[in-house]
Amino acid sequence: MALRDSDPAEVGGYRIEDRLGSGGMGVVYLARSASGRRLAVKVVHGQYADDDEFRARFRREVAAARQVSGAFTAPVVDADADASRPWMATLYIPGADLGTHVREHGPLSVPRLRELAAGLAEALRDIHRAGVVHRDLKPANVMLAEDGPRVIDFGISRAAEFAAADVLTQTGRVMGTPPFMSPEQFSAPQDVGPAADIFSLGSVLAYAATRRGPFDSPSPYETAVRVVEGEPALDGVPDELLPFVRLCLEKHPKSRVTADELLTLLRDGDRAALLPATGELSGVLPRRAPETTPQRDTPLADPPPEPARPRGSRRRRYLLAAAAATAVAAVLAAATIVLGGALSRDGEPGPSGSAAPSDLPEGWRSWATAAKAPKGSERVLGGADSALKGCAAIDSSLVCAGSGLMATRFDLADGRNTWGRPVDPTPDGSSSDAGALIGTAGSRVYAYEAEDGETTAGPRFSYTVYALAADTGEELWRTRTGTGEMASVPDSTQDAATTVPEGVVTFYGSQGDRYALLDAETGDVRWSRPKPHAPGASADCLLRSAAGNAYLLCAIGLSEQSEQGASRTTVSQIDPATGKARWTVEAKGAQYLLGQHDGSLVLADTGSTGRGLTLIDVSSRVLTVRRLAEPRPEDADAYLVRGTVYFTRDSGGVRAVSPRTGRTLWESNSSVEKQGPPTASATHVYFASPSGRLAALDAGSGEVTGTRPGRDDGGRTDSMLLTSGAPLVLVGDALYVPYGVRSVYTVDVRDL
Repeated sequence: MALRDSDPAEVGGYRIEDRLGSGGMGVVYLARSASGRRLAVKVVHGQYADDDEFRARFRREVAAARQVSGAFTAPVVDADADASRPWMATLYIPGADLGTHVREHGPLSVPRLRELAAGLAEALRDIHRAGVVHRDLKPANVMLAEDGPRVIDFGISRAAEFAAADVLTQTGRVMGTPPFMSPEQFSAPQDVGPAADIFSLGSVLAYAATRRGPFDSPSPYETAVRVVEGEPALDGVPDELLPFVRLCLEKHPKSRVTADELLTLLRDGDRAALLPATGELSGVLPRRAPETTPQRDTPLADPPPEPARPRGSRRRRYLLAAAAATAVAAVLAAATIVLGGALSRDGEPGPSGSAAPSDLPEGWRSWATAAKAPKGSERVLGGADSALKGCAAIDSSLVCAGSGLMATRFDLADGRNTWGRPVDPTPDGSSSDAGALIGTAGSRVYAYEAEDGETTAGPRFSYTVYALAADTGEELWRTRTGTGEMASVPDSTQDAATTVPEGVVTFYGSQGDRYALLDAETGDVRWSRPKPHAPGASADCLLRSAAGNAYLLCAIGLSEQSEQGASRTTVSQIDPATGKARWTVEAKGAQYLLGQHDGSLVLADTGSTGRGLTLIDVSSRVLTVRRLAEPRPEDADAYLVRGTVYFTRDSGGVRAVSPRTGRTLWESNSSVEKQGPPTASATHVYFASPSGRLAALDAGSGEVTGTRPGRDDGGRTDSMLLTSGAPLVLVGDALYVPYGVRSVYTVDVRDL
C-alpha cells in the first residue's frame, strides 16, 4: 500500500517505508530501525489523541504487550503513549492472519490444526502467566507466521489482578468480538478472567476447522444469545480435536481447563483417554465442577417466574435476546473507542503490521443489477418504474421489496437476481410501487401481498403476510390479515407491521382496528387484540420494534389539538404471549420511536422541533426529556444509528446528536440530495440519494471522506417523484445501495 503525502517520514526515529493498513483508530506502517530490523508501527489517529480515556487504554495496551514475552506473541520494541499522536512499534511478522487464510484457502488440515492449537495454548499460557487477560482472541488477531502462530493486539486486554479495580471496565462496557466472546463477557464483563480467553480459543479453533464460528448468526443479538445459552455448532471439527474444543467451550468459567492443561492434553491426551459416555478426560484433565452458589444479578439473568405461556423455548430465547441487546450494543459502541478491540470488520490492522483482512461476502465483486419487473406490469409513470423501498441481508442473499415486488433476491457476491414475487398476484396491466419487507428471522423474510380486485359489490382489497425462504423464495406460510376497504396494509414502512422473535405483529381485521401476532413457524394467529381507544379524541397508532420487543404507539388528539405540544402519545410494550401491554407510558407530543439505546427507548416529537428527545427506561419506565443543545431543523428527519441520533435534511445537512446528553456532536453536509436513512460502521456514516449518489462521513467528526456519483437509470423514472433514498445495507465492508428503478449496486467501503 503506497505511502501518502500526509504520511510521516519517520515515527519515533524509525524510518517509514510503507503503509501496511489503516482503520478507524489508526494507521500501521512498515518501518525500519537503525540496525535494519523491520517493525510494524501503529500510530493513533489525531482525533483520539485528546481523549483521556483513549490514551489510558493505549497505555494499557502497551503495558500489557510489554509484559508478555513468548515464542507465539509479537514483542513490543518501542512505544510512546504520550506523543502528540501515540504510537507503538512491534516486531513485523510477515504472513496472513488466520481469518484471511481460512476465507481464501478453506479450513486447516488436521496437522495444522494441532499446530495452531498448541501454539495458541502456549501463547495464552505465557499471556496468563504475565497476569494479563487478552479478551479479544479472534482469527484476525492470530498471525500465521512460517514458524507458528502469533497472538497480536492487546488493545482491550487488562491485568487480571487489577480487574476488580479497573475503572475503565467498571462502567459496564462490554468489549470483544461477539462470535468469539465468552458468556461472561456478556453477562459480567467486570469479572472476566483467563478462562474467557480459553473459551475464545475454542471458538477460534472451531472456525479454523470449519470456516465458521460455533455461534455464528446474522444478528449480533442472536449471536449473544447463542454464546450464553446455546450449544456450539461443531459439525466438521475433526474427532481428535473435538474433546479439546469442547473443554474450551464450557459455559461456566470454572468448568474450563487452563492453558497448561490444554498443552498437557495435546502432548499426552488421545482418544483412549476419553470416557466414551461423557467425554470426561481420564487421568489427564479432570473437569472441575461449576459453583452451585447463586451468581449475582447480571444483564442476562433469567427474569422472575412467569405464568405458563405457549412455545416456552422461543419465549426464553426472546427474553435473552432482549436482555442481551444492551450488552451487544455496548460491544459495537466500544469498537469506536478501543484501538485494539475494534471488530474485525472495522478494518483495524493488528500490531503485527499486516492490514486487517477485508470483510466481504465470499466471492464478492462490485456489481450493479436491476430486478425484473413484476409479471404483468407495464411501464407507467409512478408505477413499476420506481425504486425499491428496502433490502435485508440474510446469509448469501440480499432480499429487497418495493416497486410492485413483494420480494426479490440478489446474490450478495455477484448480484444475480434469482427470484422475485409480485405484490399483486393478479395484475390488471397497471403497476404499483407497493411492497416492503416486514422483517427477517433466521433464513426467512416476511413480506406482504396486496390483491386488488373488483366484485359486484365494488372494489375488493385483500392483504396477506408471507414467510419466504430467502435463498429460494419458497413459501413457508401465508396468513391473510385483512379484506375490505378499511383493512390495513401490513407495510413496515407505514409502521403497520413489525417483527419480533415470536413472529410478525401486524394490524389485523377487515377494519384494521386490531393488532395480532402471526406465529414465526406456522403463521397461525396466536392472539388478536383491539387497538386502544381514547374517549373523546382520535388516536393514530403505529407498530414499532426495538431490541426484540414490539411497541404500540398511539398519538392522541392530533386532529383536534394544535401541533405545538397539546397532543400526547401512549407507548406500550406488547407482551408477545398475550398481546396485552406489559406497561404503558404517556409522553407529551406526537412521539415517534427511533429505537433503543443504552437501555432506553429514544423518541422524537414529529410535531414540535423544540421538545428535544424523549427517553423511556425500559426497566424502570422512567421518562426523561432530553433537551437539545440546538433546536431540531423543522424539515429534518431523525434516525437512531449505533447510539447516535442523526437529523438529516433533503439538502444534505446532517447533525449528529448524543441521545444521552442532547449535545450536538458535529454538524456537516453530506452533499447528497434527498438523502435516505443512514447506515453506519464503527468509523463511518453512509448516506445515499434516490439516484444512488453516495457519501461517507467520518462518524467522529462528520468530515466527508468519500463519495460516489449517482447512476444513470436511462430516464425510466422521475427523481422528483422519489421522496428520499432507500435504506442502505452494510455487510462487513460491502455496502449495498438501492437506487433508480428496482436497482442495487454494491461497493467496498474501503474504496470510498
